Amino acid sequence: MAQRTFSHQLILLAVAAALIAGLFLLPKVIVKPKEGKGELAQDAAKTATRDGGGPNTNGSKAVASSGEQEQTANGPSLEQPHMSVAPAQRREINALTAQYTAERDPVAKLRIAGNLADKYKAAEKFDSAGYFLEQVAQARPGEQTWKRAADAYFEAFSFATTQERQKTLGTKCQELYGKVLKNNPENLDAKTNLGMAFMASENPVQGVVLLREVLVADPRNEKAIYNLGLLSMQSNQYDKAVERFRELTKVNPENVNGQFYLGVALAQTGANDAAKVAFQKAKSLSTDPGLTAAVDEQLQKLQ
Repeated sequence: MAQRTFSHQLILLAVAAALIAGLFLLPKVIVKPKEGKGELAQDAAKTATRDGGGPNTNGSKAVASSGEQEQTANGPSLEQPHMSVAPAQRREINALTAQYTAERDPVAKLRIAGNLADKYKAAEKFDSAGYFLEQVAQARPGEQTWKRAADAYFEAFSFATTQERQKTLGTKCQELYGKVLKNNPENLDAKTNLGMAFMASENPVQGVVLLREVLVADPRNEKAIYNLGLLSMQSNQYDKAVERFRELTKVNPENVNGQFYLGVALAQTGANDAAKVAFQKAKSLSTDPGLTAAVDEQLQKLQ
């Protein structure tokens, strides 16, 4: 489980190779790098909200939870499960879907909705999981039920392959995390994810404001520091990104993501020797072959 959580947090930034993780357990694939600071910044913009991948995506956004399903006005189509779901999983989902549709007892229906959410999460169809978790939250509103639904939609948002889907799912995240924070304004994880969801909206400044609010409340919040570092790279502020990732690695020297992206940011500022140290540190902290390949390629370029 620890390896799963670790790997899911690796973000694909095509500077050299994709950090492909198996996680949050995935098969590994290497993506050829794009050259130049402009393309680096574009990739950071596209992937800054993403925490990782899954076995069906090979850790990339090429196949995403939010991209292969048919939708109805009320959510995922119950009649058309994801065609990419494995046959055994599809049969389980079909059976539960039939039960959900036929069930008239509200308590039993909520139980089936929870089971469906679990099955969709296992298949890494996070928007479908979010839909059913939202049904549960509407019947049993509270900080935790709303957050489970919001987190599932945030997973789907993180995988979104088109700007339209990212905006749609980001809007849903804003709605549900808003309900979480209404119940508990001090939920910093919800506030951080809400901030990232705003980055895909017409009001990205609000996202930065929220992330900074998180750091005011918790200056050592690794997730907020990390995302602000990525956003600095998105806007070509590599010196600022170096500051953020240095801060992150001081808070937690074993943060693999922080060490790797510190190396990326340092390389972009021309501090090649310092970048090599950061890359080697990242490599020493992980046995993930995707990370190893990415680091080795970066080190080769810095020779």
